[in-house]
Amino acid sequence: MKSLALLSFAAAALASPLETRQSQPQGIDVSGFQPNVNWNTVKANGLTFAFIKATEGTTFISSSFSSQYTGATSAGFIRGAYHFAHPDSSTGAAQANFFLAHGGGWSADGITLPGVLDIEYNPNGAECYGLSASAMVSWIKDFSNTYHSATGRFPIIYTTTDWWTTCTGNSAAFGNDNPLWIARYASSIGTLPAGWAFATFWQYADSGPNPGDQDLFNGDAAGLKRMALGS
Repeated sequence: MKSLALLSFAAAALASPLETRQSQPQGIDVSGFQPNVNWNTVKANGLTFAFIKATEGTTFISSSFSSQYTGATSAGFIRGAYHFAHPDSSTGAAQANFFLAHGGGWSADGITLPGVLDIEYNPNGAECYGLSASAMVSWIKDFSNTYHSATGRFPIIYTTTDWWTTCTGNSAAFGNDNPLWIARYASSIGTLPAGWAFATFWQYADSGPNPGDQDLFNGDAAGLKRMALGS
C-alpha cells in the first residue's frame, strides 16, 4: 500500500478535519443504525467513498447491507464492506470466510475498496475478548491471511491506538501489508499504532453533516481510485 505514495497523517499534522476537506476525499461509514441513507444527497454534499457494515462474527449479516451497498454503487461511490470481529467466538479464518461469503469480497473494478477488519473494544465483555496479546495477533493474522488468499488483497484494519496498544501489545506486525483506518475523534489524528507510518483512512467524528461516522482518505482522488484498483 505504501506504493500509493499517500501523504502522511503525522501525529499532529492536520490542525482540523475541516481544513483538509477541500483537498482530501471525504467519506462515511454506515451500518444498520443508518438504514435509509439518501446516497444521492450524500454524493451532492461532496462525499466520494463509503464503508458499509456487512457482518459480525459468523452469525450476523446486516439486513441493511445489500440496499446500502447498491445505493452507494448507484450513486457513484467508491465503496467497501466491513466486518466487526468477535475474536472470542471463532477463528480469524472462519470469520474472514463468513465475511467473504456475505459481501466482503474484492474485485479490481475501480470502485471496490478492500474489505475491512473492524477490531476494537468488545461491546459485550472483556476489552480484549479474553485473548492474550499474542493470541490476538495470531487471530488477526489468521483473518488477514485468509482474506489475502481469497482476494489477493490484505484487509484494511480499523482500530484505535488505545485498543491496539492494550490488546495486541502494540504489535508492529501489520504495518507493511494492511492499510490502517484509525478512529480518533479529535482535531488531530494523534499517535498511530506501532508499525504504521501513516493512516490510510481517518474516522475523525462519529456524527456530522452526513449519516454515520465521518471519514477522510489520506491522499487525493486519484490515490483513492488506485487503491480500489489494487495498483
